[in-house]
Amino acid sequence: MDHRLVAGVEEALGWAGPQHLGTGFARGSLRDRELPARVLTPTRLLDLVMRRNLGNPQIRCFQDGKELHPGAYLHQDVGGGTGRDGAGLVHMGRLGNLLREGTTMVLDRADVFDPTLEVACRSLQWWSGERVTVNIYLTTNAADGFGLHWDDHDVLVVQLSGEKDWEVRGPSRAVPLHRDAARNDTPGEETLWAGTVRAGDVLHIPRGYWHRAGRDGRGSGHSLHMTFGFTTRTGASWLSWLADRSREHELFRHDLAPTPGSEQHRRLVEAAVELVGSAPPADFLAAREHAVAPSRHVPFLETFGHEGSVICVCAFRPRIRDLGETVEVLSSGKKLTFKAKALPALRLLLSGRPVPLDRAAGVVGDEVHPLAEILMRHAWCAPLTPGLASGCSGLVAEVTDVTDAAEVTDVTEPAAPEPDAQGS
Repeated sequence: MDHRLVAGVEEALGWAGPQHLGTGFARGSLRDRELPARVLTPTRLLDLVMRRNLGNPQIRCFQDGKELHPGAYLHQDVGGGTGRDGAGLVHMGRLGNLLREGTTMVLDRADVFDPTLEVACRSLQWWSGERVTVNIYLTTNAADGFGLHWDDHDVLVVQLSGEKDWEVRGPSRAVPLHRDAARNDTPGEETLWAGTVRAGDVLHIPRGYWHRAGRDGRGSGHSLHMTFGFTTRTGASWLSWLADRSREHELFRHDLAPTPGSEQHRRLVEAAVELVGSAPPADFLAAREHAVAPSRHVPFLETFGHEGSVICVCAFRPRIRDLGETVEVLSSGKKLTFKAKALPALRLLLSGRPVPLDRAAGVVGDEVHPLAEILMRHAWCAPLTPGLASGCSGLVAEVTDVTDAAEVTDVTEPAAPEPDAQGS
């Protein structure tokens, strides 16, 4: 999936792929100066906030380093009662007053609400092979940010507008985890970089690196940035996955005998060694990537008629295997098998880019229409709604040529769990 933001971040940081994630602090600037405003502006962020039913902690506000009570910016009564699950609407008047005074507003998981950010996160997932979400931070006037802290995931920070002062320090504990064997409360002493970020600047801060950002003492003005979080996979993640797989075997489901050195204990150790050997880390990486369900999307309903355009909504890049007489596609915990003649159309439909079906039919044949319906029924593709189209416009180009879709990777070996569905 060719996305302007992904390409811009790579160029800004001097990267040639995702292998640099988590390897060290990096910073640079987007050459495409129009890109930040295309992704998000402060006004568009506030419009998004106004039109959603949001509650704490999805939206939070901070002043003087302290989190404000949700009543300071949320309606406490909507139509005679609170919204579903107690979440009210944002009181835009109160929020506006807070922003005039100087406030930091945080919107978590903004990709759930905004199609531009949804498509950007999916593109970064295809690029990195990791789960990606994005949080938005709007800071006004001289509001301070958060104190020195570290994140339990790698982050990419993109400054969208305004200015903010940052300090980044090295880690005080190597690759710390959210659930760890020791606390990690003492900030690293080495300052790697301190300075001001401006629109278009990009920072990569690995897991465990201490950092802080704010506008303390700056006076009037604002800062808007987005932070993409990459949920990384560790050796501990692999062991957790193995623990889940152990439940498939009856031996591991029995109560433990209280007697040390019992026959059961011996058999458990032997079975655990066998399990570790039968499911190496490579299997975990492939299973984790391709067992993830597609993101939320508008379902295909035959009663609405044929769709004009579709887009692949798989969380990660599907794997296409050309087997000569047949083609196998693996994604989202499924393996679908098609006739070999479907390969050109599959490359288009699973490219991650918008596909106008009538125009695509002129390139790969009319079979693109029934293939699109099959992929939509399996939730691998979805109708290109106006929202999704707006999220791609100017960022992800349409694809109507087989060569445009060549980045959908062919693999020669299966890299996903056993299939639970079969296509034709």
